[in-house]
Amino acid sequence: MPSTTDFKNGLIIQHKNNLWKIVEFLHVKPGKGSAFVRSKLKNIRTGQVVDETFRAGEKIEVVRVEARDYTYLYNDGNNYVFMDQETFDQINLSESQVKDVLEFLMENTNTTIAFNGDDPIEVRIPKHMNIQVTETDPGEKGNTAQGGSKRAILETGVTIQVPLFVQIGDTIRVDTKEKRYIERVKY
Repeated sequence: MPSTTDFKNGLIIQHKNNLWKIVEFLHVKPGKGSAFVRSKLKNIRTGQVVDETFRAGEKIEVVRVEARDYTYLYNDGNNYVFMDQETFDQINLSESQVKDVLEFLMENTNTTIAFNGDDPIEVRIPKHMNIQVTETDPGEKGNTAQGGSKRAILETGVTIQVPLFVQIGDTIRVDTKEKRYIERVKY
């Protein structure tokens, strides 16, 4: 049976009658006393993040999840519709089930949905996405050498900081986890 030595970020465990995702953890070996694992767990259902401490070597119940590839199709008001890329079956997820990725969810985005049996528990989007800038202040000519930044609104509605040379209509690569600019995409 798995124990706390098997902890890794993203692992989903059964704890206190709920499913929890390990956000971060740290093995601690104090000078006195026994070792322990300090962790941050995120509730899959509610999104609540809690700090939890486990004894080193304590047995845990790991949840085996099956991940399948889906394409996000559209939002019909209350539900977000995804299509299985192999069987073309469609599933509807509520806003609470997609809230972690909602800021970057665009039509035709390839996603991965993790299932616990038939129950969808997590939607994953690509770590880097190409998104078009819809609103930003114009950059002043010759004022881009200092590496300053300005606010930009992307086509998904999220606001991030971009370099001064980025203009409306530019497509940029964005880190979806950290919500930050990576580079301008040239076609």
